[in-house]
Order: sequence, then structure tokens, then C-alpha cells
Amino acid sequence: MQKLIALPFLFFFASLTAQDIKIDKGWKFKTGDQPDWASPVLNDSGWQAIEVGKPWEVQGYPDYNGFAWYRVHVMIPSSIREKSYLKEKLKIDLGKIDDGDEVYLNGIFLGRNAGRNMDIKQGPYDALRSYTLSLNDRRIFWNKENLIAVRVYDHGGDGGMYEGNYGISVMDVTDYVVINTNDNGFQFGADKKVSKKIMLQSTSEQYDFTGKLRIIITDPVSGAQVFKQTIGTDFAKTRPFEYTYKAVLSENKSYEVTYSFIEDRSKKEIIAKEGIPYILTPAAKAAPKINAASIFGVQPGSPFLYKIPATGQNPLSYEATGLPAGLQLNKQTGIITGSIATKGNFKVKLTVKNKISAASKNFSIICGDNVRLTPALGWNSWNCWGLTVSDEKVKASAKAMYDKLATHGWTYINIDDGWEDKRNDQGEIIPNKKFPDMKGLCDYVHSLGLKIGIYSSPGTLTCGGYAGSYQHEDQDAKTYAQWGIDYLKYDWCSYGQIAPAQPSLDEYKKPYFVMQEALKKNQRDIVYSLCQYGMGDVWKWGAEVGANSWRTTGDITDTWSSLSSIGFSQDKSAPYIAPGHFNDPDMLIVGKVGWGPSLHNTRLSPDEQYTHISLWALLSAPLLIGCDMSQLDDFTLNLLTNDEVLAINQDALAKPAKKVFDKNHLQVWTKELEDGTTAIGIFNQDDKTNKQNIDFTSIKLSPKVKLRDIWRQKELGIFSNSYAALLPSHGVILLKARTPN
Repeated sequence: MQKLIALPFLFFFASLTAQDIKIDKGWKFKTGDQPDWASPVLNDSGWQAIEVGKPWEVQGYPDYNGFAWYRVHVMIPSSIREKSYLKEKLKIDLGKIDDGDEVYLNGIFLGRNAGRNMDIKQGPYDALRSYTLSLNDRRIFWNKENLIAVRVYDHGGDGGMYEGNYGISVMDVTDYVVINTNDNGFQFGADKKVSKKIMLQSTSEQYDFTGKLRIIITDPVSGAQVFKQTIGTDFAKTRPFEYTYKAVLSENKSYEVTYSFIEDRSKKEIIAKEGIPYILTPAAKAAPKINAASIFGVQPGSPFLYKIPATGQNPLSYEATGLPAGLQLNKQTGIITGSIATKGNFKVKLTVKNKISAASKNFSIICGDNVRLTPALGWNSWNCWGLTVSDEKVKASAKAMYDKLATHGWTYINIDDGWEDKRNDQGEIIPNKKFPDMKGLCDYVHSLGLKIGIYSSPGTLTCGGYAGSYQHEDQDAKTYAQWGIDYLKYDWCSYGQIAPAQPSLDEYKKPYFVMQEALKKNQRDIVYSLCQYGMGDVWKWGAEVGANSWRTTGDITDTWSSLSSIGFSQDKSAPYIAPGHFNDPDMLIVGKVGWGPSLHNTRLSPDEQYTHISLWALLSAPLLIGCDMSQLDDFTLNLLTNDEVLAINQDALAKPAKKVFDKNHLQVWTKELEDGTTAIGIFNQDDKTNKQNIDFTSIKLSPKVKLRDIWRQKELGIFSNSYAALLPSHGVILLKARTPN
């Protein structure tokens, strides 16, 4: 019997209610903070127009942090109240706000920070803002103009009303119904069969519901419906409706499921959609294969640690000829340790053997001033655990990386914010009780052949409110080195309260110079990663302050709007990368994420996840996994273990990716590779299937090329003059082109 493979829900589920009034247009904006800016009688005709759904940084306010206000005038007709079935509450949807907010309706306070009892400066940037009030509330001016004023505070990075749906509606039955596709994954069996259990549930103890559930599976490329079923339902809060549907899918490709529930009494409809995951990466072969980048950087005298990444049937044995003096190889584990005393470019031949065959690869160890000559491959705790990260969770992640990913080159286990406690009498930083033995944790990670990273801020406090490194840089760098830290993420955070309100270029650089000088005083290679959200065009000077990577944007979230706005805007910073110095468009948002103790499967569709990994690979971006590593499913592993995709990211030339085509919602990015080939990413930004003929001259290719499908690791043949691209919504084709023999 074929083993069933459980793959989780990979697209967001939602209770979707049509908004009665859209409020995504007509907003006014002003930086600063005055109490009377909430007033409906204030004349805001002199304020600037602004779009909601985009950070204010991309709308003429680069690098602005602090308070700002949004205002919009809107008529609320009583007709929306009359046509409602339940006639209970008015809801105002304001999307996501970075970072904190206070909302006023007609000059009277309505709510703060998505209803959370916290200071505006501690607002949750990833929370949807929905505020409700009774239909009889005196703050509502029925059939008259109303004023919605939103006070926003941003402490750094992107700011403002940056993402979401904006509207006013009267809550109705569909606001209390959830189509839950998140609790159970897809099951794949023999003969191309797929099944999944879904659940309908009321969120209110007051209401139960009956109605019809319709399930439709569609081929997004052809538009053909390949499965359709309608079922009667009856459910309540304590009595959910569960149903398992079964279908047969003819191809291993993108499919989309639409769930539509029509409630019997009101005839209101709620819709949820998700993509069905499909695996493209071929399984690793039994014969040995070395998956290493061709170069490795280290400084003279620094501890050397490198695990040869290789796949193949176990047991494997390892050899390395030409190792410089001071390095030793463990032939059973493939881990190289020691130190190199002198600078030089050392040519090494790596060999891995098993009972089937042997594989070899040329490998250059460059001992000099630069480290991390290719982008970091690793994991960071923030996108899954947030401030709840702990020693136990880090160890579980390290074990998962060792078991499932290290053979493909993944190396770094990075602890983000939330590990710090306070300083002792000597001023040395002390880990909190969640990390009882930081040196022991580092030793454990190193014993696996992996490396470990840590987090701090040049300010007095980190973004999470823990002790920063301000005026303790030398002490902290020394402590990190003594523990055995290999990577430092250094986050601007509260340094914005130390720097001037509008820092000069030198003032942006200053705190990062200070920590770099502190790191250099220790005989240890620590990858230096700046996190200051792209302020001051950091890509132009990040290498100058000794950084190996630098964030180019604000924080990413697991939505298409966030992913696409960040990823496809990297062309302006791309020319500034070089070996050892890389743009960082933020961490990966695949797998189970959550930014805290409660995790959910990424809201990206399967096609969007392929786009995410493909684009980050082309950009030579650090690939830092942000999900719970102990819950890696087969689809996420397929995304993270395609060695040909990773090889594009790890290419020794570190050539910048170029956007060579941008037309009709289709973008093409190319990247020159060390072996003389060209990597090509064809991306569909449209919400529907996109079919276009890509002329080779338009993307600067030779008239005749041999193309290889990188995800499928399959030769496509020789093409002359053009390539016909057919992509599902938000999908990608990742190719490699070479001149035919």
C-alpha cells in the first residue's frame, strides 16, 4: 500500500463578507501629532492625498518614523442597516497598521491596536484592525458625512496603513461562520487521489446555521472544473460540521479549491479558497552528491567549522584532499574543524562515497578578510516563535535542520529577540530563564556541524523591549565570541530614540561601525547582519560598515501583497551585492509561521511559495527559514531541498539579478552564473493565468538556447528566438539557459 502523505493547508482561510462601503480611496495624510487632528470640523484640505494598502515610505515619506495621521470622509447610508439580516453592529475594517494605532469616529475614540490593551507605541503591526460598535451608537452619523481619523505610530521600518481590506459593513450571519481548512492537511494516496477534511463552525453561541456547502476544484491555467460537489450542512459553535471530500487529480500541477457556503435564511454567501500543494523537486538519489557552494570564507586564526553537505544512501564516508595546515576532517561525519594561520586561496577536492559510487567537487577555502562569501542558509526564530523562543525550541530546530536540511547546505540556527534578560554588575548581558546555558546551547549546535546566531540592537532596548547593546558593544561582542556565536542580527529598534529624528547618512552608519569594531576585537568569525529596514539606502554603504547582509525593507508577512511588494522591488538595490555582501529582503514565509506561540500554515498559495523561493534564490538573498522546523511537511521540504534552486542562490559569482522584462503583469529576472549559464525567473504577478511569448532578444539571451526546468530538474530542449510561458496566478517558471553545443 502506498503511504499516505499529509500536507497541510497552504493558503489562508477566511470568513469573507462583502463590505457595504469601500473606504480604500480618498484618504488624507499628515506627519506629526496634534489632538485636534481627530476632529470632524478640522479643515484637512491642505493635507496630502495618500493610498492605503501601501507603506508611507513608498509614497514620498522615506525613512519617516514617529506619529502620523490618516483621515477619510465617508457617507454611511441607513440602507446598509436595513438590508442586514441580523441588524446588530457596524464594523469598520482598516487592514493592518505598522506599528500602533488609535481610531476615532467623528472625533470620538473608537479603539486602539486591534482592541488590545497596550500603548500605541507597542502596537501589533501584523494584526488586522476591525472595530465594531452598536448600530445605535451616537458616534455614527447615519445618512451624513462621517470622519474616520487614524492616529499611527511607527517606531522604524515601514509605517502606516500598509495592507488589507478597507470598508464599512453591518455585521451579518456570515461574520459568524468560519470555513476552517487549517486543522487538517491534504492526504495524497495512490492513483492520483487526494482528500481533505474541512470544518464549518459558528463563532457565536447565539447562532446556529444550516445551508449548502459547495466544493469546486479548478485547474487555474485552463479554468476547467475538475471536481464539484454540494453538501447540506447544519452546525453550531459546539457542534461543528465536518466533511471529507475525495477527488482524483490527473496531473502534478497547480489546482485551486473553492469552498462556498450559502446560509439558508439570509441567502448570504461565504467563500474560502486554497491551493492544493504539489511537489516538483525530485527525490534525492541513492548515489552520493555534494551540494556545497564552491567557495568558503574564513579569517586567519578564527575557529573553522564546516559540514560537507551531501546526499546519498547512508552510510557515507568523506574525504578532503588539499586541506590547508590546521584543518582536520572527520571522515565519518564530514565535519571539518581547526583554524588556518595564514591568508590564502586553498584549493580543496571534496569526495563523498557510499557503496554505490563516489562524487567529488572542487572547493576553494579563501582565508582573508571576508566571511560568508555566499548568502547564509539557515533558520531564524522570529517568524514562528517571536518573543516566545526558548532553548528547547532552538535545540529542536537544530535537530530538525541536521536531520532534514544540512545535507543540502543549510547551516545557521539563529535566535532572534527574546533571549535577553539584564546585565550583571560588570555590565555583561545575561540570558533569561528560557536560556539557562547559552554556551551549552552553542556547543550543542556546533556538535551537529551547524552554526548559531543571536540578536541585539544598537539601542538601549531591542524591539521586544529587552536589553540592547548601547554603550556595551565591546562587552557584548566579547560575550558572543566566548559563547561561540557565529552570526549577529543587529536591529535598529530603539536606536531611533538616540539618533536624530531625521538622521544623516553618517548617523545611520555610526552604530553599525561601532559594533563592527567591537566584533573585530575577537578572534571569531561572526556574520554581521544589519536590520534597519533599508533606511538611508543601506545597500549603498552596508559593505562599508563591514556588514555581510543588510535588510532592504520593513518586515515581511505571509501574504502575497507583502511578498510581491518586497521581492519585486529589489532591482534598485541589486547592483550593490558582491561576494560576502548581500541584500536581505527578509526571512522566508513558508511552512508554519505565527510570530508567537500560536502558529498557522502560511497564507501563501503553493504557487506563491514557489515564486518566493525562486525570486529569493535569484536575488542572492540570505535564505533564512521562518517556520517551525519541527513541523516541516513534505511540500515545505520540497521547497527547501531543491539543490539546483539552492545552487543559484549560492553561486560563487554572486552576480546581481536583473529585471529584464516587465510587461502585462509578467516579470523576467536573469542572473549570470559561474558555469557560464544564465538563470531565468519568469513571474506572473497577475491574479489570473498569464500566457505570453518571451522573445529572447527582449531578455538579452542568444537566439538559440538550451533550457532546463530547475524545479523539476529536467531538460526541456533547444529553443529558438522565444519561449512560450504559461503560468498560473502568482506562479513562476525557473529556468537555466545555456548555449547548445
